[in-house]
Amino acid sequence: MNNTIKIAIAQINPKVGDTPANMALIRQARADARADGAELVVFGELVISGYPPEDLVLKPSFQAACRDAAQELALETNDGGPGMIISTPWPRDGGGLYNAALLLDGGEIKAVIAKHNLPNYGVFDEMRIFDAGPCPKPVDFRGHKLGIMTCEDMWDSEVTKSLKDGGAEVLVVLNASPYEMEKSSDRIKIAKARVGESGLALVYVNQVGGQDELVFDGLSFVLSGSGDLKTRLRGFVSDIKTI
Repeated sequence: MNNTIKIAIAQINPKVGDTPANMALIRQARADARADGAELVVFGELVISGYPPEDLVLKPSFQAACRDAAQELALETNDGGPGMIISTPWPRDGGGLYNAALLLDGGEIKAVIAKHNLPNYGVFDEMRIFDAGPCPKPVDFRGHKLGIMTCEDMWDSEVTKSLKDGGAEVLVVLNASPYEMEKSSDRIKIAKARVGESGLALVYVNQVGGQDELVFDGLSFVLSGSGDLKTRLRGFVSDIKTI
């Protein structure tokens, strides 16, 4: 079995509430990644709804629009091209709502990985609108075990340990991390701590653009299993790179 996988980092600028426009950005990024030979395309946090969705995400009609968009994109992965990891508000069994990463491949939603740690400080208000998911386990993708987590899940060691213990081969982190001075250095510092604990390479995907008072700076990156910075995308612009 080939023990490598070509992953495309899709650092794009979704708009809150505009699911058709966000789907168009996702489709274009996937087409570009396919042309570059990628097997998997990874997007930032809540790329379907835009981030932060705030009270809009409480509307049943918007939740349905996000769900329909995710299911439509899943069907499109039945074309032999790359799979995708997207992120969207997702209904919780028994009621409530997750901030969830979805693995799409072969025309299906292969896995739903809910965000475990919900930030509720500074500009973040996720505990009010989302439910915390269970500590995630690795998911299978074409013979590989992916350790998928969302943003805040990287900032302490609990989720990384769960993924490592479950046999993950690489850590994939979906983010909507706003710009602050020195924040980029903090992200890499925390990511290196998680790599040091696990010995796993880490793919960090952040969004770009502006929403209300927030600016997202991108600067997505990849760390090797030894903690070396292998690649970094540009700041404040949409970018895509296959690694």
